[in-house]
Amino acid sequence: MASTTCIVLGAPVQEGAGRLGCDMGPSAFRTAGLVTELRNLGYAVEDRGNIVPAPRREVRHPNGAIKALPETVAWTEAITEAAYQASGDGMPIFIGGDHSLSAGSMTGLARRAATEGREFFVLWLDSHPDFHTLETTTSGNLHGVPMAYATGLSGFDGYFPTVANPLKPENVCMIGIRSVDPAERAALATAGVTVHDMRAIDENGVAPLLDAFLKRVAAADGILHVSLDVDFLDPGIAPGVGTTVPGGATFREAHLIMEMLHDSGLVRSIDLVELNPFLDERGRTAHRQMVDLVSSLMGRRVLDRPTQSYRHTPKNP
Repeated sequence: MASTTCIVLGAPVQEGAGRLGCDMGPSAFRTAGLVTELRNLGYAVEDRGNIVPAPRREVRHPNGAIKALPETVAWTEAITEAAYQASGDGMPIFIGGDHSLSAGSMTGLARRAATEGREFFVLWLDSHPDFHTLETTTSGNLHGVPMAYATGLSGFDGYFPTVANPLKPENVCMIGIRSVDPAERAALATAGVTVHDMRAIDENGVAPLLDAFLKRVAAADGILHVSLDVDFLDPGIAPGVGTTVPGGATFREAHLIMEMLHDSGLVRSIDLVELNPFLDERGRTAHRQMVDLVSSLMGRRVLDRPTQSYRHTPKNP
């Protein structure tokens, strides 16, 4: 994969999260050394700066709970186009920004896959399925709708951009799920999405669950997109997120997933979302967790990690 050009795209969207801070995520990833780490692994890196939202247009929905619909639509339009263009030039890495950015990244990438005549697959690493529609969301926070939108669920037409190439639900694998609203549970029951909650991980381990999905992607000669939400991780090791849910993935589980993804050679694009530096502890989540995980996905093994030097200091005689 080292011949791949990594294209870094900041998406400082925070309107979908319902609280301030995610717009600082792209700066935090850059400050934490993401670009340097990629270059140290031998990749050419093109940082295209931050995406700018499309012109805002007035759109209203009967669901009065919905927040920032015009802003989220404007971001989706811009990110969709940026994803399509960048995926033709290299490997897009979207640094967010809340998870609503994936409404744009997934639809733009699905369009690219369609132009190449390839099947498009998504590995969704998150505590939430984000499978609400505009009708079913009760919080009104639109970081809860991107997967429903990208897979072509009804209710988005006339509000969001039309999805020309819907992501097939059966091509989606969710791992780490542990917070699902009733409406999402009902929709997932018939959608065809593969969902592995934390109980499945506890009972089986992550390796066989991920391996089965990767074999499906490989058999289809598919293109794989990875969407990694900070709250996939246990908040004890990754506090810098506004949607903490206890009982998340451990450090080793997360790195094993990343190493398996690298070994597969199937990953063509990545989302890094929901980092809120305002809630982080001295950059712990951005640097020690998220950038480290991307490094593992791109080829660095845990045994290659720099370790702290403990120099022996003799006692005074």
